[in-house]
Amino acid sequence: MTSATRLRTPVRVALSASQSPDIAAFGLSSGHMRDAVADLVLQLLAADMDIAYGGNLCKDGLTHLLSELAIRYARSEDPEERPRVASHLPWPVHIGMPIGQLERTAKELRGIAELVLVGKDGRPMTLQSRRALPSRTPSPAEWVEGLTAMRRLEQSCTDARVVLGGQIDGYRGRMPGVAEEALLSLRGRQPLFLVGGFGGAARDVAETLGLAEPWAGSRGSWRGKSDFEEWTGDDLNNGCRARRTALWPPLRS
Repeated sequence: MTSATRLRTPVRVALSASQSPDIAAFGLSSGHMRDAVADLVLQLLAADMDIAYGGNLCKDGLTHLLSELAIRYARSEDPEERPRVASHLPWPVHIGMPIGQLERTAKELRGIAELVLVGKDGRPMTLQSRRALPSRTPSPAEWVEGLTAMRRLEQSCTDARVVLGGQIDGYRGRMPGVAEEALLSLRGRQPLFLVGGFGGAARDVAETLGLAEPWAGSRGSWRGKSDFEEWTGDDLNNGCRARRTALWPPLRS
């Protein structure tokens, strides 16, 4: 690797993805969703782009999938080689975890992915700073503020965002997580790519922006959905001409 390559600022793409509550209605499964994410990530890594993801560290979470894929693109043992994946961990997630678990995870990801702990103020914090704080159960207010703070940080340090799937129930933030991340991209004029064919929050956002026809299972309002009504497909800022289109073949009765 040359010094010029090291100095070049890479393009970093934020990935917003979680399982869709209605994926089966589109003839798909969670396995299809995982395959789609894997294919997307491999294409981005192959194009020398980096990935940012805000999520949990559970065994079946996307963090571990992204890390496994990043291993394939580790070019050398060079200690200056940049991590290809940034995993942003919001305050309410990491403050509720034992420090030993965070340290083990950071060690496992070293050289492959960067574990970014986000503080209450939305700024990255070091493991050393986190060690000085006792682990505890975060309050509901901390969940709301902490998730938004992490999403704002991630939006500020990435160049584009891809959104697919997304739960619309059981969320702890201001609105469904995938939706809030899409909204922050719209407000920041960050290039946004919506993949609505898996249903979920991404499909709802695509419909609200006029990019997809409503289907039989289209949902009514959820908290924050009305915030998208001021936007259209022309605001995606992704270089593609907005057009109204079905994102998946019509469902069979």
